[in-house]
Amino acid sequence: MSTSSTPLVPYSVPTLTALGGGGDDALVARLQHAIDTKTKPLGSLGMLEDIALRIGLIQQSLRPVVRRPVIIVFAGDHGIAAQGVSPFPQAVTAQMVMNFLTGGAAINALSRAARIELEVVDAGVATPIDHASGLVVRSVAPGTRDFSIEPAMSASELAEAMAAGQERVKYHAALGTNTIGFGEMGIANTSAAACLMSRFCDLPIDQCVGRGTGLDDAGVAHKRAVLGAALAHHPASSDPLTTLAIFGGFEIAMMTGAYLAAAQARMTIVVDGFIATAALLAAHALAPQVLDYCVFAHASDEAGHRLMLNHLGARPVLSLGLRLGEGTGAALAIPLVHAAAAFLSEMASFESAGVSERTDPAGHVD
Repeated sequence: MSTSSTPLVPYSVPTLTALGGGGDDALVARLQHAIDTKTKPLGSLGMLEDIALRIGLIQQSLRPVVRRPVIIVFAGDHGIAAQGVSPFPQAVTAQMVMNFLTGGAAINALSRAARIELEVVDAGVATPIDHASGLVVRSVAPGTRDFSIEPAMSASELAEAMAAGQERVKYHAALGTNTIGFGEMGIANTSAAACLMSRFCDLPIDQCVGRGTGLDDAGVAHKRAVLGAALAHHPASSDPLTTLAIFGGFEIAMMTGAYLAAAQARMTIVVDGFIATAALLAAHALAPQVLDYCVFAHASDEAGHRLMLNHLGARPVLSLGLRLGEGTGAALAIPLVHAAAAFLSEMASFESAGVSERTDPAGHVD
């Protein structure tokens, strides 16, 4: 076991407002009444009603709207890739970033279909990329260090990455965005996410490790052994930032900062899959109120994601067998957020439409 420890990170966690209680009680009641008295059977829009209530609370409005939705894809490389935990070479990270920039990836197609703005950020890609192609460059370093040997990043590197994530959210907030999702690209980032999950959810690594980008059984066994040894090498810490610095990636750290900034800006956050939820575990450990601003897009097929969701008490909107990342699940769920806002804002009530409400057998109106 390592005898050194990463110092507490010099990062100031923003103060977030909890929703749904205290001063929000009256608004909750008004929103629920508005939802319940739309021209439909009670509860018949299912989870859309839950989403509508959440976004109404976030926006403090009975007529919420989705404005300029954005998905930010953060890309970064991981030193742990040197231990053979992924079947793909590290160069694929940069190659996929170029695919994003030229519009050929799944996230491009899905974002276009849903009319979602897409931004790609170099958080710390190891291979040089053409910066003249629309890439937002916030690279902290050309990849993290190998956390099986030493912490993935220093305290100052983590603080820089989290601040960069916050800065990108503030940029889009200034352009009017109130709904946002985060995606990622980084060979070996499921290894970082699995270790973060193990520490934040207090679960054995075997329950956190999956096939990632397609490992066979022998590859999964090797990955578990490498990550188990890495966890044993670093003492557990009660400080979430220290845990994130030891095992995280620059893209995961930027997402963590971005979650906190988005909640502070009262945005609706649409949470993607395994890697994105690992970053949310860190954000939640720092500021539990962040969950009040989240809609969980889907349950990934990557091993461990449902356990993450259970840890957070989250109910995913979709279950499509996805395990791609890139923010693709968020891109599929954002239209449902649009739909929830639309029914709450635009659908008639029984009273306004002159439609009779249901009566019980005694003739009383429900």
